[in-house]
Amino acid sequence: MKVVILCGGKGTRLREHVESIPKALIEIGGRPILWHIMKIYSAHGFNEFILCLGYKGQMIKEYFMDYLSWKHHDFTLDLGTKAPSLQLLNHDRENWKITFADTGEDTNTGGRIKRIASLLSDEAFMLTYGDGVANVNIKDLAEFHLKHGKIGTITAVTPILQFGLLKLDAGGVVKNFQEKPIMNEWINGGFFIFKRKFLNYLDEQDALEKNPLEKLAQEGQLMAYQHKDFWKCMDTYKDTVSLNELWNTGKAPWKIW
Repeated sequence: MKVVILCGGKGTRLREHVESIPKALIEIGGRPILWHIMKIYSAHGFNEFILCLGYKGQMIKEYFMDYLSWKHHDFTLDLGTKAPSLQLLNHDRENWKITFADTGEDTNTGGRIKRIASLLSDEAFMLTYGDGVANVNIKDLAEFHLKHGKIGTITAVTPILQFGLLKLDAGGVVKNFQEKPIMNEWINGGFFIFKRKFLNYLDEQDALEKNPLEKLAQEGQLMAYQHKDFWKCMDTYKDTVSLNELWNTGKAPWKIW
């Protein structure tokens, strides 16, 4: 199964700190978050990636070319297709095939997937965002998807709230504080799997999270894989600092390789 990664966004809430690079290249422990996401998938045996590029996409291509040269990988570069691909061969760590697809600088998430339809020939494909890491068991996720038989699977997560909570009595007296608890509700954590027929639900103007997923849900064709362990999105500079602290102290739960 191919893994599609949406890495064309500008990261507007981070641009004052990293305006010169795309969000997917923001580093955790000296490696781009995109590299970390790919390592999560490859640790479970999924090594064929399609990168949906947009804002400063050329820099992502250059990163992987430089990384390969520095690591002395054997690789092949195929420029004969509409989307150039790079394949890493016979290496003890990254046996990856990477296809770079320019999906437009301002294209919505659903439109980016629609634009790579010709690259998705398998019965199903995996999909995630280029800014979130988790210790999701990708093999279990795949088995869950195959077992239920519906068109789509979304990974549901319960993140830690950004703010602490106050517990009050009926008269307004503060009883205690609860520092940044885990939410009791589920949110979209990415790490999707879709049957190829999901492409029929997409329009080039769509945001993935709006009409396409809402229509799947209305038709009863979207199932949630409930992940109750670590998940974190790099949405703000504070998130970047937090993820780097976890990595640098050897406490990164997503490091499963």
